Amino acid sequence: MTNATPPVPPYIGPGSPQDVPPVPGQSPIDPATLPGAIRDEIQAPDPVAIDTASKELADGVNRCPKCGSTEVRQKPGSDMLICLFCRHEWQSERVEEQFGLGADIDKLQGTVIASGARNIAADAASMMTFKCGGCGAEVTVNTANAMTARCHWCRHVLGINEQIANGAVPDAVLPFHIKKDDAVARIRQFVDKRSLFALKEFKEQFTPENVVQVYLPYMIVDANAAADVGGQGEIQTRRYTRGSGKDEETYYDADVYRVERHIDFTVDDLELESSAARGNLDTRVNTNNIINAILPFDTKNAVKWNASYLDGITSEKRDQDVEQLKPLLDDHLLSIARSQLQASVKRYDRGVRWEHEGLDVHGTRWVAMYLPVWLYSYHQPGMLHYIAVNGRTGSTMGSVPVQQWKLLTAAIIAGTFLESIVLWIMGHSS
Repeated sequence: MTNATPPVPPYIGPGSPQDVPPVPGQSPIDPATLPGAIRDEIQAPDPVAIDTASKELADGVNRCPKCGSTEVRQKPGSDMLICLFCRHEWQSERVEEQFGLGADIDKLQGTVIASGARNIAADAASMMTFKCGGCGAEVTVNTANAMTARCHWCRHVLGINEQIANGAVPDAVLPFHIKKDDAVARIRQFVDKRSLFALKEFKEQFTPENVVQVYLPYMIVDANAAADVGGQGEIQTRRYTRGSGKDEETYYDADVYRVERHIDFTVDDLELESSAARGNLDTRVNTNNIINAILPFDTKNAVKWNASYLDGITSEKRDQDVEQLKPLLDDHLLSIARSQLQASVKRYDRGVRWEHEGLDVHGTRWVAMYLPVWLYSYHQPGMLHYIAVNGRTGSTMGSVPVQQWKLLTAAIIAGTFLESIVLWIMGHSS
């Protein structure tokens, strides 16, 4: 008798139902008997992946197409790459055009994920070792804060161009346009306008030349969605007063209507922070929210990933996956839906109180991208202040620590002045 090896089932991975072979004679679980959330997760189609990997740079060496040198940098103020040896310049491909990432948003169904936005492996290391293509030496790069390194033997520049499982390599990068001198001037101008109330220690230690050039990780999302909202709207029919003097009160009459709205809409290139630390908007301990104030970026001009754009520039690695960001996406989509509906409820001059709302996301497309920011920080005990400059548009926003007693004094003076004006008007009108 020959012992035949049973066929291996197509196991999916840890935690999936197929990890454990079914018990003989036991009927499979009927999805209809499961709770709704579990049933939806099981029946949901697997995410579709768009392969954006830079296979031509998989060996870590980005060579000049004219002379073969690895001394390649971004040309300051442009999206071009330049060879520092022969001065040849060339343009990287725009990721949206190459992979059709801006097309057919209204036809999106399910979850489409570009390869650089795939889930981060929990055990993936930040330290990556590469064999230099020039001399064969091993070169180590710490992807937690750098994407390039120079071989200490032959001086070749190596970059992390292969999409690795730790989330350090996105699908695309939006190169810096704003140069350091420009960023320093914008930060200095921002602080000068607020120096009257600024903390003395901050003004003494303020050195905008210490601004840091950093690439921050984002998920760029396209969405095809619909929303339904309902509530009560009021149209004022009469306004009148009763009583006199201090007892006078104003009343109004209004017709009350039941308001229901449905909207189908698409969103193109919504920017979501994919770093948990940067997405922490606890205003009691940090001013991360100022990063949102320098949005949006011209993400349509992002180029296919190439580590040469990050040479000498700090970067933050993303640590959030698509599933972790979906609740944030839903919040943004509902806000967009409410905004789009405002024009249709203008007739309700007393306003509309939305009492229930529902969101149906038909499809989404996720692309991981590095966005350029000039960042100046100041640590005040108990609070970390930031001033940020959009590395493309120059838009600037920040937080300047203030002297509380100066603000209080100014408020008292302003209140006293306003009260004097009111008393003067009342005296002259009688």
